[in-house]
Amino acid sequence: MYHSSPHSFHIPVMGLAYTVDSPIKVARFGISSVISIIEDRLVEMMRKHYYPLANQEYFPISTHEEDYRAKRITDYLNLVNSIVKSQVDTLKAAVFEKGSEIVKYFEMLPESSALKKVYNKMLLSVDKFEKQKLENYLRTQIRPGSIDVNIMTKTDRDNFNKKGELIEVGSDAVAALRGYANSDLCNSSIVFSAGMNPRLYNYLGNCKEFEVNEDGAFSKRVVIKVSDYRSALIQGKYLAKKGIWVSEFRIESGLNCGGHAFATEGFLLGPILEEFKIHRQELIDTLFQIYSKSIFQKIKKKFLYPPQLSITAQGGIGTHEEADFLMSHYQIESIGWGTPFLLVPEATTVDENTLKLLCDAKETDVVLSRSSPLGIRLYNLKGTSAEEEKLERIRKGKPGSPCTEKHLGFNTEFTKESICTASHKYQKLKIAAIEKLTLPEKEYKKQMSDILEKECLCVGLSNPAALYTVLLSLKS
Repeated sequence: MYHSSPHSFHIPVMGLAYTVDSPIKVARFGISSVISIIEDRLVEMMRKHYYPLANQEYFPISTHEEDYRAKRITDYLNLVNSIVKSQVDTLKAAVFEKGSEIVKYFEMLPESSALKKVYNKMLLSVDKFEKQKLENYLRTQIRPGSIDVNIMTKTDRDNFNKKGELIEVGSDAVAALRGYANSDLCNSSIVFSAGMNPRLYNYLGNCKEFEVNEDGAFSKRVVIKVSDYRSALIQGKYLAKKGIWVSEFRIESGLNCGGHAFATEGFLLGPILEEFKIHRQELIDTLFQIYSKSIFQKIKKKFLYPPQLSITAQGGIGTHEEADFLMSHYQIESIGWGTPFLLVPEATTVDENTLKLLCDAKETDVVLSRSSPLGIRLYNLKGTSAEEEKLERIRKGKPGSPCTEKHLGFNTEFTKESICTASHKYQKLKIAAIEKLTLPEKEYKKQMSDILEKECLCVGLSNPAALYTVLLSLKS
């Protein structure tokens, strides 16, 4: 049975590293958060970091192992789950006294929470037996936040064996999905972002782990991040035909989310949420009509009523008042708070240098750049380690990233194999092509600036966790 969060907010995925271990930091307090699982080298690094902390032996999963990517992800998620379960058991056994984790759990609940009201009643109780009875009840109601994962659907590079043969169902995103599906997480969600990927969704349709149970609920749920109602309808229908129910549509700001500036044709978050509010029941009915037919053909189960479908929002939300307004006016279930949590080391993993940059940043330190290899405008913070590494390579006359991960290799302008526009290989070829054009100086400088501005996101967004864990190991 799905246990909904006692909170009205969640911590969305941020970069590759910022929330890679957030559940270990916040799940025991009932707070849900999202791990990025697309970068398996980062996942392996976190396995190496957390196994000793859990007093368990770390056994590396080598890249020479078959299906190593999925195995790394499965094992890390199982490790996170076991750590959180242990934390919750400890929390439940704690004494109700100032500063204890069980008190923190209930103090952080919203005042509107029914459980918070019982807690407040317990605090005011003068009857010893009633107080004990309420304490016992409260302990039984403690639930960890959901340990959710994110796959950016466009980061789905094909992979090949040593003979150069394509590995079936071995692409990046498909292997990551399999890693999550094989994990022992329950009451959990996989969050798909960046649009529809038919290959990934077709594989999802064959995963029994996402099938509905007798209660009309799911152990593993599907969440899709969308920018508008049309996208929700299209992707929801596609998956419904495959017997997959979308449990949540997570609507992102049309202007800014995850640093990327998603330009829209005049449609801001409010009007988009309004469309979902008006057509919500129509959306549920339309998807259920398709889903009920396909799920009967698939597993011979009939349901009279559709499973739960939530509408949530995230991105570009700056104040508690804004969040309250969005929830009450547009009738959404949860708000995703991203950037503010980067300033909370108890919730996210940010290295000391980046944390200081964020704390000291002025408006002029955040620039709208063209640094993303995805071709979408990106808000960049000046002075990050990734930017310094990029500039140092340019100074040495070897611009571009070594591109060790290759997750964003989509360009075939000069090569048969897709490569990343932030890579050294691409930039070398592109610069040579620009220099042959004999362009006017102004146009030449513009084109050179555009190409040199591209920055490696795979390594840059992994750096915070790498720097953070190295620092912790040095301190210990």
